[in-house]
Amino acid sequence: MTTAPHLAGNYAPVTEELTATDLPVTGQVPAALTGWYLRNGPNPQDAASGHWFFGDGMIHGVRLEAGRAVSYRNRWIRTRTFTDGASLRDERGNLDLTAGSANTHVIRHAGRTLALVESSYPYELTLAGEHALDTVGPHDFGGRLTTAMTAHPKTCPTTGELHFFGYGMADEPYLTYHRADADGNLVISRAVEVPAATMAHDFNLTAAHVVFMDLPVVFDRALAGSGTMPYRWDDGHGARLGVLRRDDPHGLVRWFPVDPCYVFHTLNAHDDGDRIVLHVMRYPELWRRDEHGATAKTDATLWRWTIDLRTGTVREEQLDDRPAEFPRVDDRLTGLPARHGHTTAGGTLRRHDLRTGRVSTHDFGPGRTPGEAAFAPADEVAGGAGWLLTYVHDAATDRSDLVILDADDLAAPPVATVHLPGRVPQGFHGNWLADH
Repeated sequence: MTTAPHLAGNYAPVTEELTATDLPVTGQVPAALTGWYLRNGPNPQDAASGHWFFGDGMIHGVRLEAGRAVSYRNRWIRTRTFTDGASLRDERGNLDLTAGSANTHVIRHAGRTLALVESSYPYELTLAGEHALDTVGPHDFGGRLTTAMTAHPKTCPTTGELHFFGYGMADEPYLTYHRADADGNLVISRAVEVPAATMAHDFNLTAAHVVFMDLPVVFDRALAGSGTMPYRWDDGHGARLGVLRRDDPHGLVRWFPVDPCYVFHTLNAHDDGDRIVLHVMRYPELWRRDEHGATAKTDATLWRWTIDLRTGTVREEQLDDRPAEFPRVDDRLTGLPARHGHTTAGGTLRRHDLRTGRVSTHDFGPGRTPGEAAFAPADEVAGGAGWLLTYVHDAATDRSDLVILDADDLAAPPVATVHLPGRVPQGFHGNWLADH
């Protein structure tokens, strides 16, 4: 029997939760880095799942302190699905948002560390001492959150507010915008009218606007319960961007058509006078099924969309024709002009100068595959010096390292390589969470 690709190689789940201290290091961990590097990803506890997106969430964390790699640990997130086998829909069809995998992202806001998946509530984790990465439980903002929560919320660096949305599948409203204040209180929830249930994985935030993406990957009831993703490409749905002013959160959403495509991940967005500039990883299509049910593979490339609020048009430009994914910026520039962005492509990381188009690359070498790279700042200057942190799998040893690169000199050898006691499977998203 052939093993499914999402359960083979470095996509295969690990079976143990490990704790290791005083990790060996090649090079020198920067003394300025004190905190946790955390990354989330699917790791089915029964070593089986119908799709890569479905596995139980597992957090992999490395603790750095003043030049030392203090510890590594990995922990499954104890959702109700993990512990009790709970389903998003019970036998009567009722929605249970405390069920889910919590397997996609991990963020910090208002003192809480949250593991996220877009189908349900976030789950809070602790970072305290010997209980670090243990599960606290589901978080619904004191009962005020009544929808699922995207795995890609945005924290405004100016206000400290957390902007996010939830999307529905079988139930309306199909899209709901939320905002939590800097103290973690959910203060705004409003429905956004869209014609169908689409897979809205990410969105865009600027200093003055929220931009939603209504794209033609739609929920298919016939695929629900099939063990695979219940979404398909729909040529009849169209593609458009919805702009909401942040100072009028219950006001009109203006819609701007774009060429049909799909976007899992946005790099960043910012205002430019009467224009909004978005940088996204664009797929020409996704999950188009032929008469036999098969889907063609397509790749994402870096594009820029410029929305002209006066003319009601969008200029669409491809900035790089090479496949890549997992775009990141210095998070202190979320919603603001950022000169540099970073993407992952095969065995490399790329640093894109969004002003000049210049691209620098770090090649990890044969058989060494990085994941998403998070930016860790070196000083208080947003967009200034810093490091990129990523887990890298080595096929020759079947082990993984935490690799730290100088973001301003990406082609240089790693600043430090922290050798881990085991393998970190390919996963999704994470963050550098510095101590404050």
